[in-house]
Amino acid sequence: MKKMKIKIPKFGLKEKSPTKLKIDEVPDADYEVVKISEIGLADPFALEGVALLTSDDGYVFPITAFSGEVARNISNFIKEKRDVVPTVYNMLEQICEESELLLVKVKLYESGNALRANLYFTGKKDLVLRNYRASDAIALATFYNVPILLRKSLLKEKALVK
Repeated sequence: MKKMKIKIPKFGLKEKSPTKLKIDEVPDADYEVVKISEIGLADPFALEGVALLTSDDGYVFPITAFSGEVARNISNFIKEKRDVVPTVYNMLEQICEESELLLVKVKLYESGNALRANLYFTGKKDLVLRNYRASDAIALATFYNVPILLRKSLLKEKALVK
């Protein structure tokens, strides 16, 4: 068989150098570490998930409007059930292993009417993946047991019941 050389077009995109961020930096003053205090389903058809993110001092933030499937995954990861892991998590794990990267934290913030997330990786080099769905980032943080940081301005009310 004859080897062929293929030239991949660049489409005129300019390559930007990423902003250097230190993964092990002290947490931002405007972010708070939160834990998932409750996870469940918002409807009887198991279509929509709901979670309560709670800070150490009792402030809560409800997150809704994510799939029931992601809610079940988060619940399983909290219970240390990792026997049936969705393919996308296995794919990310393999990419991280091959690239010698490790997820170290997830930061959640508002972007318009949506809750978004940045995922912070470290290893051979630092990598920040920006503006992903918060529910997926929370699931990954739970799967890898890494801190979830939430912008403090979103933690407005203390929980009425513990």
